[in-house]
Amino acid sequence: MSKGKSISTSYIAQGALIAASYVVITVAFAPISFGSVQFRVSEALTILPMFTPAAVPGLFLGCLLANLLGGAVFLDILFGSIATLIGAALGRLLRSNRWLVPIPAVITNSLIIPLVLKYGYGVDLPYLLQAGYIAVGEILGCYVLGEVLASILLKRKEVISR
Repeated sequence: MSKGKSISTSYIAQGALIAASYVVITVAFAPISFGSVQFRVSEALTILPMFTPAAVPGLFLGCLLANLLGGAVFLDILFGSIATLIGAALGRLLRSNRWLVPIPAVITNSLIIPLVLKYGYGVDLPYLLQAGYIAVGEILGCYVLGEVLASILLKRKEVISR
């Protein structure tokens, strides 16, 4: 979306669909989506900023709603969602290289979520250890599952707006 253009119905629909998908996937896998060692299957969607700018607000809103519905504390709702927003926005800037798109999501979540777990939930693990746990989950979600999703979507890229 460029400056001066109004938000299109397609943009809103794409963002809403991405947000809803993130929520449904996160909540469906709730036992592994939350906690000090977590693996969010929904993080595969962090590849979507490569395909559409609507993924940036979609992922942010999806994370926010998933955390609300998952019973997260305020710090997690706020800062977990901000980590996703930053990761998605930076991923969008890197969209010309599919291998770089998920890196910001991995980094922002690995840096921010350990602090959320410590101060929001009282998880008492060393910061670097907790960051490592989060990084592993993010790498699995963003790169392993995200790569499968990217491969499928790239075969249909003519119907996906950039």
